[in-house]
Amino acid sequence: MECREKFKKTVEAFLPYNEQEEKDKEMILRYLSSGEPVFSRESTGAHMSASAWVVNKSRDKVLMAYHNIYDSWAWTGGHADGETNLLMVAVREAMEETGITAVKPVSEDIFSLEVLTVDGHEKRGAYVSSHLHLNVTYLLEADDKEALHKKEDENSAVGWFGMEECLTAVNEPWMRERIYKKLLNKMKDRNY
Repeated sequence: MECREKFKKTVEAFLPYNEQEEKDKEMILRYLSSGEPVFSRESTGAHMSASAWVVNKSRDKVLMAYHNIYDSWAWTGGHADGETNLLMVAVREAMEETGITAVKPVSEDIFSLEVLTVDGHEKRGAYVSSHLHLNVTYLLEADDKEALHKKEDENSAVGWFGMEECLTAVNEPWMRERIYKKLLNKMKDRNY
């Protein structure tokens, strides 16, 4: 089976947690069915991305990076850039953005789905137009004692936050209220 079709079936099997995930799942599936190259940034209006909600073993801390573009503490993640194994993208981005070397999936299943708006911005001296990230989030685990380091071209700090403390650190109201709070509630409700 073609990788894109295999991934599409994974999204189809995903059980939404709330209305946001239900609506965003529908939109992601429309894009996956459209024939557009959504696993590449060639699809300038919308493309696939993967995020990691990285927690420690005792599930009382979350690892976040202070992202320069968003001017906020946030999860880690990045573009698919042609890769259809978005779990691999999430793991790679978590390691690159935080310096952790030992990270593993709590589950290989999709933890959350989001369609995220990205405002126009400058990246490496070039303007990037506003667009959508068709985002897949995975729940990952890492050792909160491992040394961290920032990725200079993307973030200016990296750190572990208590589960509720992370919400007060986030400067983006929509992400805090609609996404990160949802992820925390989902962890509680599903006993992760």
